[in-house]
Amino acid sequence: MFAMPADATSSEMMTLAEEIDALTLNPEAPTRTSLVTPEGYGFSSPVSRILKSRGGLGYYRARASTSVVDVMEGINSGADVALVFDDFDDSILLGIFTDADYIRLAMERAGTCGVEESAAFVAAPVSNFVTPSSRLVCVDERSTASQAVAVMTARDIRHAVVVDDCGPNFGYGGNGRSVRGVISMQDVLRVIQVDERLTFDKLSAKYPLLAARPIEQMREEMKSRANRLASNEETGKRDVIRSGTAALFAGSVALFATNSPWLESHAELAMIGIFVLGYVGIIFEQVFELNKAAVALLMSTGLWITYANFYGDANGSASSTVLGQLKDQLAEVSDICFFLLAASAIVEVVDAHQGFKVVTNLITTKSKKGLFWVIGFLTFFLSAILNNLTVTIVMVSLLRKLIPNDEDRRLFGAMVVVAANAGGVWTPIGDVTTTMLWINSQLSTVPTVTQLFLPSIACLVASMAVMVNQVDEDTSLAQSTLPPPSPLATRGQVVFWAGIASLLAVPIFSELTGLPPYLAMLTGLGAIWTLTDIIHMGEEDEEQKVPAALSKLDTSGILFFLGILMSIGVLDKSGLLKELAQFLNDNLPSQDIIATVIGIASALIDNVPLVAATMGMYDLSEYGTDDKLWQLIALCAGTGGSILVIGSASGVALMGLEKVDFLWYAKRVSLGATIGYFAGIATYLAQNAILTGALVGGGVATP
Repeated sequence: MFAMPADATSSEMMTLAEEIDALTLNPEAPTRTSLVTPEGYGFSSPVSRILKSRGGLGYYRARASTSVVDVMEGINSGADVALVFDDFDDSILLGIFTDADYIRLAMERAGTCGVEESAAFVAAPVSNFVTPSSRLVCVDERSTASQAVAVMTARDIRHAVVVDDCGPNFGYGGNGRSVRGVISMQDVLRVIQVDERLTFDKLSAKYPLLAARPIEQMREEMKSRANRLASNEETGKRDVIRSGTAALFAGSVALFATNSPWLESHAELAMIGIFVLGYVGIIFEQVFELNKAAVALLMSTGLWITYANFYGDANGSASSTVLGQLKDQLAEVSDICFFLLAASAIVEVVDAHQGFKVVTNLITTKSKKGLFWVIGFLTFFLSAILNNLTVTIVMVSLLRKLIPNDEDRRLFGAMVVVAANAGGVWTPIGDVTTTMLWINSQLSTVPTVTQLFLPSIACLVASMAVMVNQVDEDTSLAQSTLPPPSPLATRGQVVFWAGIASLLAVPIFSELTGLPPYLAMLTGLGAIWTLTDIIHMGEEDEEQKVPAALSKLDTSGILFFLGILMSIGVLDKSGLLKELAQFLNDNLPSQDIIATVIGIASALIDNVPLVAATMGMYDLSEYGTDDKLWQLIALCAGTGGSILVIGSASGVALMGLEKVDFLWYAKRVSLGATIGYFAGIATYLAQNAILTGALVGGGVATP
């Protein structure tokens, strides 16, 4: 409702009401005076008026075989988009080609390695790149602007096809409908804004005192609306959590700044509290809206300050012994961080040269269940060579082109997480946790590969055998947007095989030289860097070189590992992890069960800090390299993270890429992942019993 001027007379108020009623063309209903624009204008404008106001049909008509370059020329002549029809039947609409489709095409073209391959994109038929008609929405000429806005907003698109008869669900759904034109969100909003501006100007000219009142009223209504939104239970809980977090942080800073006597007498309790609170902040990152890397770094510094200044015999200042321990711990953690940095950079460079075409060109099956198994095994073996997080990102990007259905794609993506985590276990470079154990000499290369391969593949097959039952065979794969297999340029093949060789050579380099693995990985990065500089010598494009790859790396993820591992290190130096190990040994009947419990815990808690904690709990002098305990921990921590979506970096990546939520994953995937987890453990225990002769009494099993 408009607010009436305070000094207006009763007769003036009546005239104003009559004027507004006249504008709304509905004097019978006083409530219509709340509208700014008359009926048939603004949000109630029919689509026919919007189509007429924009001039023309709003699209360029193209056939399936029309080249991309010709379609772009047609669009540039005055249309916003192109509608692509069948070559032989004008009534069959294949899809729409918009600027978003062209951007996707241009990004694919940017990754090509030669002029001819790049030119092939713009000369290709436009039908290879259209958004299919099954995903289009429609309106008819009788639909209103508000309906057009609602349907485009709900589907998160910017264009709607105007047809003779759309139907109640606004989905184009099929062919045979007569296309009247195309309208965009911009067309609709332009008509609405012009109508409302003209009507408001007319009211303001007739009643000057009214001009500012609607804006003032709107501001007040916005304040009231914000207050109502903030009053709901969910927002209230979030505000309490955030306020409590801020108060806790401020209290902690004050506690350290004042050198509180409480810290001196309760340093052990303070360290446990800092670690628990930090872990809660990391697990519930989305609730607190705090980056887990920031939380991990604060947790590590808080633990080291408490340990150095207040723990044991500390007298408020770090001793030379603690400073030496800090340097040693940083040296150990830096090994892992530099290893991850170099490995990720190599993978980015290979991807920039479209090296993974070597893999995608092999995918030809049109059966959804067959594709499920192919993607699963492909992910499994790739993650053994690369790291599981990188493989998850690459495979989910591939699934976006292969699987048009959102629900199917989420299920395939969840399977990729399970396969990547299982595949990362059985090689020293496949998973961060296995890499940590390998770098710190708990595992060595050959026994890890030979003794963890079979349990890992048992985990994969058992999980996929359960999950594949949710895949329904249909013809949706025919709508794939993956381009037909094409040969990879020579330079792409060189970079791909050089990158793979660099990654595979790491354990060999380490075994032959006795030097740390991170040095081998940095050597590989240096070799790839030099190779790509030679290949692109004299070229202006920098996107395919190593500096561009380094700029794309997940630096916050590496800092997260740094914070976590530094935190675990100080708990180890303080002796708290030894006490935890003793507690587990005293209360759990066997180390097999301890490893199994650690794996299940990794479904809730990130497996990196769990394994790091375990490395500090058990002494290498007591449990030597390749002991059954370390192999079981690698298997359980790597595959146990698949049980819940938050249990591994791969799962967290899937949450971000495909908007998979916790409950969906728990309902659709957790059962299969759990069955695979225990199948892998059972396979390992049976294999170990056979190898040690325990099943036939030929020997004594190692502890």
